[in-house]
Amino acid sequence: MADSKNSNGSGSLLETLRAQSDAVKGQGDAARRPIEEASRDIDRRLWRAFKWLDEAVAHLEVIKPVTAHEFRVNELLTIQSPNFENGFLSFRRKPLGGIDAIEQIELFYKLAGEKSITLKIPAAQANAIESRLTTCQIRYQYRTEMDETRTHRFGVFVVEPAVLATIRFVPDYRRQTVEVSMRNVDRFESVALEFPADAIEEPALEDLVRLVLGEANTFLRRAPLAGVGAARRPPELAPAAYRVEKTLRNR
Repeated sequence: MADSKNSNGSGSLLETLRAQSDAVKGQGDAARRPIEEASRDIDRRLWRAFKWLDEAVAHLEVIKPVTAHEFRVNELLTIQSPNFENGFLSFRRKPLGGIDAIEQIELFYKLAGEKSITLKIPAAQANAIESRLTTCQIRYQYRTEMDETRTHRFGVFVVEPAVLATIRFVPDYRRQTVEVSMRNVDRFESVALEFPADAIEEPALEDLVRLVLGEANTFLRRAPLAGVGAARRPPELAPAAYRVEKTLRNR
């Protein structure tokens, strides 16, 4: 009968392979543990940010403060010092490394002025004006008019003096960063900043609210533009089932 041990007196080949395999697995587990811990930390930070912003928006809806913004659409119109009208937050989760991690947070809000704005322009320019207003997400009503001689036609836009803005937080768990993209926050433009994940704390959120209110633009100086000096991140996971949740507050 064959001896179950190797000629050098050590354990069987299977036992040797098992020991080597366990050692490699242990190294992999040790390497993954910091990544998993970092992912959990990012998720906790984002959840705290969600709850902080949700409470801040609730207070702003009650106070309805006048903002210090001046939103311009070329030389066509200006929405001056609109009030904070309302807002809500939502978040989306996805499976990631054994946890149900936040995949993104979105804040939607509306700033509103008092009186509608009327624009009367040559009808030939109406398409260009309509395109610009639509790009800025400005609501309006449109009609045509003739002059007293009925030889010239005009386009009349009655514009709602409101700004619809969006702020989105998207974490990159591998790179331990959070991209914050903003649309129509301090002007009719979009911008995205890339923060280290550990920078998403209350001081940064306070600066974000001050930016929303037009009090200071410190938030824009807290991080570089997303994608500057680094490659854009690849998709982290194959498509999966997402869970979307809205703001914690009752409406």
